[in-house]
Amino acid sequence: MKKLNKDKVILSWSGGKDSAFSLYKIMNENELECVGLLTTFTKEYDRVTMHGVRRSLIEKQASLLNIPLEKVYIPKNCSIEEYGIIMKNVLIKYKEKGIKGFVFGDIFLEDVKSYREKMLYSEGFKGHFPLWRKDTKEIVLQFIKLGFKAIVTCVNGEFLNSSYVGKELNEDFLRELPLTVDPAGENGEYHCFVYDGPLFNETIPIKIGEIVKQNIQGKTFYYCDIFLEDEYYNY
Repeated sequence: MKKLNKDKVILSWSGGKDSAFSLYKIMNENELECVGLLTTFTKEYDRVTMHGVRRSLIEKQASLLNIPLEKVYIPKNCSIEEYGIIMKNVLIKYKEKGIKGFVFGDIFLEDVKSYREKMLYSEGFKGHFPLWRKDTKEIVLQFIKLGFKAIVTCVNGEFLNSSYVGKELNEDFLRELPLTVDPAGENGEYHCFVYDGPLFNETIPIKIGEIVKQNIQGKTFYYCDIFLEDEYYNY
């Protein structure tokens, strides 16, 4: 039975599997109405923070979902204090628009969830976590079986080498992961970009570019550059 007066919520959108699966779940459970996607970009790179995905790809996802995209820019090496100030201003804006809560794809990181809830509570919002405490391998397997398709865009060199980046997120990928790596990459082992699935009415045409190694705050990360087809041929 559909809920008549659904709470309007904003979904924290990275373009990856957890945010996409969270959106799928709330759309099918009919308790909440997602009226916006919120993505954090690193100002100097114009890419999704940590994931390294180009802004144009996130904009393409949002257009196919027909959900407005809120772009929040933070500086590279942003401190937790600076991030908090930026996000507080975002929350105040949404409070004035009658938004009731925010949705996140967190699965088991208690400190991250507590931080989000504390920030939301301070402005009168409720946090929603559709994947919370679900089995991480089952989450990814369900994601794949539903027909979602994603490319691994970034891996943390502490856990995975460069051979994993640029791969399709499928059952073969899961089988190849070391036992020390969480299947959903919940500890930041890897990130991905969703380019097809039941939420989209068409496949996002992408091309894979070069793989680059970067050192961020003393840690090694490998990134796979992904383009929209038009971008790739005009690059």
